[in-house]
Amino acid sequence: MPVKTPAKKTTKTTRQTKSLQTSALKPVKKTIKKITQADIEANFDRIQKSQDEAWAAHRETEESFKRFQEETRKAIKETQKNIGGLNNSLGSMVEHMLTPGLPQKFKKLGYSFNRIATYKYAEGVYAQIDGMLENGTQAVAVEVKTTLREADIDNHLIRMEKIRKYADEHGDKRQFMGAIAATITDENTRNYALKKGLFVIEPSGEDVKVTKPEGKVRVW
Repeated sequence: MPVKTPAKKTTKTTRQTKSLQTSALKPVKKTIKKITQADIEANFDRIQKSQDEAWAAHRETEESFKRFQEETRKAIKETQKNIGGLNNSLGSMVEHMLTPGLPQKFKKLGYSFNRIATYKYAEGVYAQIDGMLENGTQAVAVEVKTTLREADIDNHLIRMEKIRKYADEHGDKRQFMGAIAATITDENTRNYALKKGLFVIEPSGEDVKVTKPEGKVRVW
C-alpha cells in the first residue's frame, strides 16, 4: 500500500501574523488640532460670561441681605413699639388693681393697712412685688396678672418664701400674707388660690373686690 506523503504546510498564515505584528509596532500618528484665534475668543467669552453671572449673583445676595437688614430693623422697631404699649397697658392694669381704695376693701375683712408700695428684693433673694399693702405689723404682697393660672399661684407662693427669708435676714418681724390680682380668672383657678391661703383680687364693674380664703389665711 503506497505511503502518503505529508502535505507541505503553507506559510501564508505565518506571513499574515508577522504582517499584523509589524503593523502593530508601527507608531500611530495623532492629529493635533490647531487652536485658532476664534477658539481663544470663544473661550474668553465663556469665561467672561461666567464671571458676569457670578458678579450678578453676588450683587443679588448683597441686595437680599440689605433688604433683610431693613426688614429686621422695622420688625424690631415695631416690636419695641408694641412692647411699650403693652407695658403701658400692664401699668394701667396694676394701677387699677392697686387703687388707693384697696386698703378700704381689706379693712372690711378686718385688716388695717395705711400704704401701698412696690418693692424689689435683692441680695441673692430676688423677688419683685407689684404692690405691698403695709402697716407696722403686717403686709400683703400682691402679684398682678392679666390671666390667672395655677402656675402663677405656685410662683407667688415661692415668692412669699423669698420675702420671708429676706425679712428674717434684715430683722423685719412683720407677718406677711399673699394676694393674687387678675383681670381674667376662672372658678377652679380662683378656688386653687383661696385653698392655698391667698387673697384674690378681681375687677368688679369699675371697682375691684377682694375675696378672703374660706379657711385660714396663710401667714409667712
